[in-house]
Amino acid sequence: MKNEEEERVVMEEDDHQKASDLVHELVLRLLSQNPQTPNPDPTSPTFLKTLRFAHRILRSRLTPSVSPDASAIAESLKRRLATQGKSSDALAFADLFAKFASKTGPGSVNNKWSLLYLLRIVSEDNKLDSSLLLPNLNAAVSSSLGNKKTNGVLLVSKDPENLRDVAFREYANLIKEENEVTEEVLVRDVLYACQGIDGKYVKFNSEIDGYAVVDYINTPRATRTMVRTLSELGWLFKKVKSFISESMDEDVGTVGQAFCAALQDELSDYYKLLAVLEAQGMNPIPLVSESAGGSSSYLSLRRLSVWFAEPKVKMRLMAVLVDKCRVLRGGAMAGAIHLHAQHGDPLVHDFMMSLLRCVCSPLFEMVRSWVLEGELEDSFGEFFVVSHPVKVDLLWREGYNLHHGMLPSFISPSLAQRILRTGKSINFLRVCCDDHGWADAASEAAAASGTTTRRGGIGYGETDALEHLVAEAAKRIDKRLLDVLYERYKFKEHCLAIKRYLLLGQGDFVQYLMDIVGPKLSEPANNISSFELAGFLEAAVRASNAQYDDRDVLDRLKVKMMPHGSGDRGWDVFSLEYEARAPLDTVFTESVLSKYLRVFNFLWRLKRVEHALIGIWKTMKPNCITSNSFAKLQSSVKLQLLSALRRCQVLWNEMNHFVTNFQYYIMFEVLEVSWCNFAKEMEAAKDLDDLLAAHEKYLNSIVGKSLLGEESQTIRKSLFVLFELILRFRSHADRLYEGIYELQIRTKEPGRERNKTQDSSSSWISEGRKAITQRAGEFLQSMSQDMDSIAKEYTTSLDAFLSLLPLQQSVDLKFLFFRLDFTEFYSRLHSKGRES
Repeated sequence: MKNEEEERVVMEEDDHQKASDLVHELVLRLLSQNPQTPNPDPTSPTFLKTLRFAHRILRSRLTPSVSPDASAIAESLKRRLATQGKSSDALAFADLFAKFASKTGPGSVNNKWSLLYLLRIVSEDNKLDSSLLLPNLNAAVSSSLGNKKTNGVLLVSKDPENLRDVAFREYANLIKEENEVTEEVLVRDVLYACQGIDGKYVKFNSEIDGYAVVDYINTPRATRTMVRTLSELGWLFKKVKSFISESMDEDVGTVGQAFCAALQDELSDYYKLLAVLEAQGMNPIPLVSESAGGSSSYLSLRRLSVWFAEPKVKMRLMAVLVDKCRVLRGGAMAGAIHLHAQHGDPLVHDFMMSLLRCVCSPLFEMVRSWVLEGELEDSFGEFFVVSHPVKVDLLWREGYNLHHGMLPSFISPSLAQRILRTGKSINFLRVCCDDHGWADAASEAAAASGTTTRRGGIGYGETDALEHLVAEAAKRIDKRLLDVLYERYKFKEHCLAIKRYLLLGQGDFVQYLMDIVGPKLSEPANNISSFELAGFLEAAVRASNAQYDDRDVLDRLKVKMMPHGSGDRGWDVFSLEYEARAPLDTVFTESVLSKYLRVFNFLWRLKRVEHALIGIWKTMKPNCITSNSFAKLQSSVKLQLLSALRRCQVLWNEMNHFVTNFQYYIMFEVLEVSWCNFAKEMEAAKDLDDLLAAHEKYLNSIVGKSLLGEESQTIRKSLFVLFELILRFRSHADRLYEGIYELQIRTKEPGRERNKTQDSSSSWISEGRKAITQRAGEFLQSMSQDMDSIAKEYTTSLDAFLSLLPLQQSVDLKFLFFRLDFTEFYSRLHSKGRES
């Protein structure tokens, strides 16, 4: 018995040795078929490791949950190859299996199903590293059996002795032996890199501008890629952190400081996350999928990628904003950040909204302070409203304006204009009008809009509330401003005074002033004293209804002598001016008063021409009545006299017709119509800008319709030529009637001797009747020729003026042509002239 037992043990040992030798030979042959190892060394670590793995597979107890049936599994494999479109492989597999199953006897495999199942399990195990398995065996079995699973045909039962888990744990240990760095170490270095700190194996590489695993350690490519992807967070962190550090040393302004504070808050949350992750990495947590007695670090590179998904989105956004806002400040910075808030991702949208509330808080505080208090708290030039040091009279027009480069995109240009005007109105009331009633109006506006006058009432995202606040404040403060101008400073009364005195609307005052100052203005300008003219002005005021005007209005009316040369007369330099005091000088600026001066000079010139024609009429009428006293003159001389008188009267009628109609056009169709329109627009004005625009439109209308615009230079010159001809006619008419008057006296006293002291103009009357008749004929002939010359020039100039009227843009000037030529006399005369 003992010998039998020893023989049996020896036989078993021989069988084990044979099996071991066969496995050794099989591994050696399969490795030699690999092109990378054509001559494998049986003593090499790779060969020994592969051999150990083959023995572990052969010893494993992977039992199926179905009964062993070689035909069933072969049929399943053949059917799967056929459904995959590999018909030839299926036929080849069926032929090989038939030969394999038919072979029996010595040298054949008894447990054919087990061999098929073993090869199948080895070929389908996709969790093992192909470099450590039997590669050629896996390829050979895979080529015959396929690389995909059985779709539920075979199920591996649970391993009660955990032999499979043990095998895979051993395989994991092999992988760890292959790598020089464990995943726990890489996780720790990644956490360091995410804080901008170089780890032991993960360092910043300036060549690739990012963090990466150092080259001198052996790490799989997939691991390196994941480490670099995760460490991108550290690169973004360094960029944001460096921007905050640089901003601390520069004057970035309040908006820039708020932006840095918001970034710092986000980095604080980021620090908290990293602290939590570091704590989790230091405290191993047992896992459900691991064995009951095992434990591992909770953190892995894959888990870090999940944890870093949201922080990476935020950090990437912050890095983009840092690059965008590096050279921006104030409203421009807020506008640039606002553009990134228009995002469909709720995470990005919420993050940007939180960031913008912090960034825009200084900007909205500037708006609140400007709209409700008129204070411009902008030490760093960040606000879209800019102030300039100017004189008080230019405070409204030039003191404040919009800086469009600092206007954020979430505030519309129209809203910005209302914000600008509201703050300007407060400063205008406070500085120019010395009024403090705006404070109550601002408090009412804040209450009406549902906010307060304290800080922090409105923030980003409350655009409707901001528009409501600005609208309420603008409505109340602008109303307060107009009430102060109309009631306290009597703006309407001053506009009416300018119309009456500078635009010559006060008829009795103008007529009396023209009568008393006319003789003085005929003298050379150098001989005229402005004090004397001021006395004439005061006398005209006292002699007319102007004396009943407000004393403040009359005190502002003054005489102004314009710059003149040696050859100028008083008519050329005399003018009136109206003194504008604060705050009315905002409306009546120097440029506006210069336009009024141009209009006054034009109207004064027109009045002078009218006054000259009236003077001619006063001289003409008595002499016409006494024309019968020339009965003793020769009939030829009498005919000459009657012809000259008739020619003079006809020419006067033509000139008077033109001047009367032109003056009617100026006084009624220009001045009165423009004033009525201005009065309506003045009542409808809602703010000072509307009032300024209405007054400018009123003044420009007068200037344009009065032929004083740049586009009316040609017709204006033609008009002034007509005025000069009328004044020449006045001087010739005066000479004519003076000669007639003296002739009339001499014909009544024919025996009177000539006085030697008489001037040459009357010496011919004392030379006797014959001489009187001769000299009278020569005088009348000369005057007739002069009258004919003036009449011809006047007709030519009037025809040129009338021909230019239809070419003017103003419709009123075209109606002036109809008024002047309502009988078509000048049109027919012009037609006859062209025909001849």
